[in-house]
Formats: sequence, C-alpha cells, structure tokens
Amino acid sequence: MLTVSFQLNGQEFIALNGGPVFKFTPCISFFVNCQTEEEINELWKKLAVDGKTRMEFKTYPFSKKYGWIEDRFGLSWQLNLAGDKQKINPLLMFIGKHAGKAEEAINFYTSLFKTSEIMNVTHYAKGLGEPEGNIVHARFSLDGEVFIAMDSIQKYDFNFTPAISFTVYCETQEEVDYFWDNLTAGGKEVECGWLEDKYGVSWQIVPKVFIKLLSQPDKEKAKRVMQAMMKMKKFDIKN
Repeated sequence: MLTVSFQLNGQEFIALNGGPVFKFTPCISFFVNCQTEEEINELWKKLAVDGKTRMEFKTYPFSKKYGWIEDRFGLSWQLNLAGDKQKINPLLMFIGKHAGKAEEAINFYTSLFKTSEIMNVTHYAKGLGEPEGNIVHARFSLDGEVFIAMDSIQKYDFNFTPAISFTVYCETQEEVDYFWDNLTAGGKEVECGWLEDKYGVSWQIVPKVFIKLLSQPDKEKAKRVMQAMMKMKKFDIKN
C-alpha cells in the first residue's frame, strides 16, 4: 500500500510506509483534549500498550489530568482533561537551534495563510526554567486547522523530521508557487512536493488536480501521473 487516508474524530490523516528512512520524534505530537475522565483514561490505556511514557499520567498544576505518551509505533500523544469535546491538534515543540523561535514561526505561518488566527500565547515569566519570553503554550489556526506550539531549551537527542509533514492542497499553480517559494525560503526543497522550512518543519504542497488524476479509474493514466510526480521537486501542473 502506497498511502492510506483515514480520520480520527474528524481530523484527517494520511499515512505511508517510510521504512527506516524517517522516524517519529516528540517534536511533533498530537494534543488531545478530552471531555471526561472515562474518555481520557480509556485513551491512555490503549495508547500505553507497549508504549513509552514521556510525562506521567496524573494531576498537574495546569491540568486535572494530563499525560504524554509515545505509542508502540513511536508516535507521540499528549492527553489533557479539559472538559471540552475531544479534538486532536498537532503540537510543534521548538528545540535545539530553533528553541525560542516558536513565536517567530507562528507569526510566519499565520502571515502565509489568508484565513489564519493567533488564538492565544502564554510566555514564560522570569525564573520558570526557560528564557523569559519563550512560549509555554500557544494556539493558532491555519486555514481552519488549529495548531499548538511551545519552546523548550532542554537538551534532546531528536528534532523535527519528515516523518510528520503538513499537506497544503492548492487550487492553482500560482498557489503552489506561492507556498513553495515562501516555505522554502531559508529552508530546502526535497522531492515529490515535499519541502523543509527554515524551522525544520516538513510540508507537502500538492495541487488538488493531482489527487483527482491519481484516483481516476484509468490505472495506466494514474501510473503515468505518479511517475511524472516522482521526478519533480515542486509540482508543476502543466508538466
């Protein structure tokens, strides 16, 4: 199987087998707000099977119940009892050379997407273990999708990797060019519509027409489209 699309509680995911090339890291985790203790306890129980606890599942000053877990596939989840209807949001943790750049990144991303919003930002105060002004927790939306971001100056042996990327579906070549040119500035082009931005976060810039061509009944045409795509870095609709 090349790719599979699925939804978890309304959040769309696409998965593929990357083999040993890419590896999940906790730099991108999925933050899940839960409505009830029964809900959060059941989720934790299932995710913890053959998993690895990064932060103990218990009461904290900031939450009645919270825990951070890596499931058996290496994917990180942060569960939080918030009393709200369950929602899954990607959380970006800026560490290493990018520590302290979470707010800069948020401003950059929200400047690119026409329908975006910085929802809330909480900074570290002096004496709380991080440089004053670094972000404890921030929420922002890009084209209706809510993201969470934070800074950490702690030493880790990992960083952002292409194992998790964010897909931007484009209507026109002009839109493809816009996102590709802006997101590769200070970053790097990869291949097959993938890029890495200046903060190390991976994106896929995909024309919607390619999705239609790949899912057409004519398998030979779909195969030729895929072969053409594999030769490109930035996708070119005309070619």
